[in-house]
Amino acid sequence: MKKLNAKQRKTLLLLHLIFASIMLGGQATFIILALTASVTDTASVLQACYTIMHLLADSSVRASTIGTTVTGILLSVLTSWGLFRYYWLIAKQLLTLLSIGIGLIGIYEWTLKGVMLTETSGIHAWAEPGFTVNHTWLWIGIAIQTLSLLAMFILSVWKPGGKRK
Repeated sequence: MKKLNAKQRKTLLLLHLIFASIMLGGQATFIILALTASVTDTASVLQACYTIMHLLADSSVRASTIGTTVTGILLSVLTSWGLFRYYWLIAKQLLTLLSIGIGLIGIYEWTLKGVMLTETSGIHAWAEPGFTVNHTWLWIGIAIQTLSLLAMFILSVWKPGGKRK
């Protein structure tokens, strides 16, 4: 397969970094909104937090996850890195699969459930069966997703583990 020239590689890398930055910025937003939802005593704030998180999960999280994954695969295949040649790339691929599962499925579903419960119960959603459990799972998903993204950034910079035999 034909490899990319320097300009094409830099353009694809720039796109990859933009999508990855959107993902990381989204995670920071999720942390702020989930923290706000955890401490508010106002129904409209709780509902707004979940509505915004669900909107993000349905839009920028999906787009940035797909964009980062596609550009990452293209960078691996169309450059000398390869898909399975380096341990750090394999680790990034596994973390990507984790991020896809948590971001596209988990966070989407947890925020959707939170939106539905806050629409019907407002601030009293905390008294609804399952809302606290749902909120806890959302926090766990946000934490795992954030740590995965940070690990992928670290792997991209330091490239530990070297080349496979």
